[in-house]
Amino acid sequence: MSHYFTTPDGPEKRREIRATIWGHEHTFITANGVFSSSRLDPATKIMLDEVHPPADGGRLLDLGCGYGPITVALSVACPTSTIDAVDVNERALALTADNARCVGAADRVRAITPEQAEPTVRYDEIWSNPPIRIGKPALHELLLTWLPRLADGGRAVMVVGKNLGADSLARWLTEQGYRCERLTSSKGFRVLEVRPGAPVQ
Repeated sequence: MSHYFTTPDGPEKRREIRATIWGHEHTFITANGVFSSSRLDPATKIMLDEVHPPADGGRLLDLGCGYGPITVALSVACPTSTIDAVDVNERALALTADNARCVGAADRVRAITPEQAEPTVRYDEIWSNPPIRIGKPALHELLLTWLPRLADGGRAVMVVGKNLGADSLARWLTEQGYRCERLTSSKGFRVLEVRPGAPVQ
């Protein structure tokens, strides 16, 4: 299991990276011991390039937030939104909080561990580059924990590598009673939209 799925030991070495998301130039603080600390990872970039941010903001969840690029992009593009940024890596959560503060969104972003999330909250949208490499059983458990927290009419947007089982994951989601649509496929990645409810026959 890759090291960024737990809070790393040892000293933190911070750096800055830059990325353009939804027409905004961003400078992110990253550090060793978090996912894709040297750049905006290709899968997340494809998802953000191909899918527009929600028009109405609302209550949003960034599942597996890392240092917070999705959270920050959503907070800037959707200034009326509130966002829960969830990760198990406490270094990543600290970076997300700092990055949200840098764009003036600290009052709308909660960087929290899964245990700190309010179980009764319902999300209008969930955005995620899910941690596929934790293994299929753990991934399924993760999704079955969070997808039921979608509000009525809500959706989840996820990006998954084709070679990491995107198509089989889409089939599994359908088997669980969700509507799963492939929004786009690019450079070996699938962007999936998942909504509550069985497919229309």
